[in-house]
Amino acid sequence: MKATGIVRRVDDLGRIVIPKEIRRTLKIREGDPLEIYTEKDGGVIFRKYSPMGDLQDFASQLCESIGANTGHVAAVSDRDCIIALSGAPKRELMDKPNSPELEKLMEQRRNYRYIPGETMLRASDGSDKYHLGVAAPILSQGDLMGCVMLLMGEEGKAMAEADQHLAQTVAGFLGKQMES
Repeated sequence: MKATGIVRRVDDLGRIVIPKEIRRTLKIREGDPLEIYTEKDGGVIFRKYSPMGDLQDFASQLCESIGANTGHVAAVSDRDCIIALSGAPKRELMDKPNSPELEKLMEQRRNYRYIPGETMLRASDGSDKYHLGVAAPILSQGDLMGCVMLLMGEEGKAMAEADQHLAQTVAGFLGKQMES
């Protein structure tokens, strides 16, 4: 655990204010859920909760199947980082923060397909090697949960419309899984 040197008091309603610097660093927005853990020594840990985390194993299996059948790198992200990946070394993309370009697409709840000649959008802040070929937001009861992506390397070959439909179908399926 890393000490921040910041001390906050509990108010009369039991609330603690998380400092703005920490919220910005961890991308905690108003209304974001946090998990609370306790340690044996009396420590309390707040961790940003990702509902997509419950589907991480399932998303990994979907990525493996998509990757094997399309030959593309397949990835699923939650609102913050890539949580499932197939077809690329995990150390290059797994758990890396989403790129600002991907976050913008997700916030707009837009489906995306790369067209040759356009600016290529990075999938992750941690890698300039992989770019979005197609992306489809995962929505559950109208809330943005993450994104399904098929990635391309630096060569920038266009993906087919069928690839875009596949990503949209998987995103819709994952969204429905989160509702049940």
